[in-house]
Amino acid sequence: MQHANALNRLNRLPIARFHKITLLAVSFAYFFEFADINSFATTAPKLIKLWGVTVSQVAYVTSLSFVGMFLGSIVASTIADRWGRKNALIWSTLWFGVFSLAAVFSWDIVSLGVVRVLTSAGLSAMTVIAVIYVNELYPAANRGRFQAYAIVIGICGTPVTNLIASLVVPLGDWAWRLVYLWGALGVLLVLFTRQLKESPRWYESRGEHAKADAVLREIEESVAAEKGPLPEPALPVEEAPVAKAPLRLLLRKKYLLPTLLLTVVWVTQTIGFFGYSSWAPTLLAKEGFSVEKSVFYVALTTVGAPLGSYLAALVTDRFERKWCLVGFGTVIALCGLLYGLTFNPVLIVVFGFLVNMFERGYTALGYAYSPELFDTRGRSLGTGVSYGLGRLSNAAGPLIVAALYNGSGYQSVFLFIAGTWMVGAVVLAVFGPRTRQTKTKAAAPKPAGV
Repeated sequence: MQHANALNRLNRLPIARFHKITLLAVSFAYFFEFADINSFATTAPKLIKLWGVTVSQVAYVTSLSFVGMFLGSIVASTIADRWGRKNALIWSTLWFGVFSLAAVFSWDIVSLGVVRVLTSAGLSAMTVIAVIYVNELYPAANRGRFQAYAIVIGICGTPVTNLIASLVVPLGDWAWRLVYLWGALGVLLVLFTRQLKESPRWYESRGEHAKADAVLREIEESVAAEKGPLPEPALPVEEAPVAKAPLRLLLRKKYLLPTLLLTVVWVTQTIGFFGYSSWAPTLLAKEGFSVEKSVFYVALTTVGAPLGSYLAALVTDRFERKWCLVGFGTVIALCGLLYGLTFNPVLIVVFGFLVNMFERGYTALGYAYSPELFDTRGRSLGTGVSYGLGRLSNAAGPLIVAALYNGSGYQSVFLFIAGTWMVGAVVLAVFGPRTRQTKTKAAAPKPAGV
């Protein structure tokens, strides 16, 4: 048996330069993840005209991209446990940046679809790893707030990219390629390599206590030099080294229930949001708006995204995350429904703005909430599998949207999206565990080993 005290030593640290540099690096990765994730949606209307792409083909590419996201999220838990959180974060970001660059050279919808699947795998892997990384490095009392701050900064990639797309796509038949070139800049995360620290909690989970202690000493020395003497940490508890978590671990009741709950959360979030964001430019163009106007309207709505993440940062450590998620999900359902019931450009922008604002807040809250439902052993596996199943579900989402649009019209799509969000809100309200008490205990000066 070994002493494991990384959690308590990290929990008693004041927020310092180390935390801010880590926040900047994770935010940078998020920025280009959000920049790239909607790139196909913003270029699809142009490709419909340029390559003769059909709505069904757009649906298939979007669906397959979410299969890629599922595979990436499953692989993420393996590489995060095997390589470490830091290395996995850097390599997954390099992966999606390289394949986003490859999209610049695609010549038809098939070649573009292939590289979008590979890009999406990297995007999803990076997201899962970043969520775990932040969860394990920040004090419990500030964890949710900094998770949200990372999203606040990172989500700016969506409106910035959409505005860039609205400006460059009309420049010529070749200009849509610049959108993917922009998304490829995520590879510059390598510039942060030396500033990032490996998670000492990951080292402890492998029984590598000397390495965990070395990293903790570096962090503590830098924080103490900046903030002064540190308080004593809570006493450690005896823990055995954690063995590699097999997939069957999630069949235990301790892990199965939160995995099922989070699967519902991420399935409804993925279908509900990407059913909206991946299709809004294309559906508006199909309803008679010009390509330029449809992309521009959607670009304006995404300005609400950073505000939503900031709103989440304000409430995430102040109120019970479960009920914040329920409230945000309900508002998204209402605004998404109203978005689909109007063709007034001003109202389209207003309701779209609110959907983006509350959805990005919902996502930031979900990123903070998800890993809290697992202990260290099950955290990367449970978070990765539930998030991945959510992404996999949207392999069917675009096909459902296309079928609804072709069979029942524009408004039926948004009725479906609103209903999806309400399912998630109700399931969370009924079955979602509270985590506020857990966080309070983790921050208290007594033995803790979560």
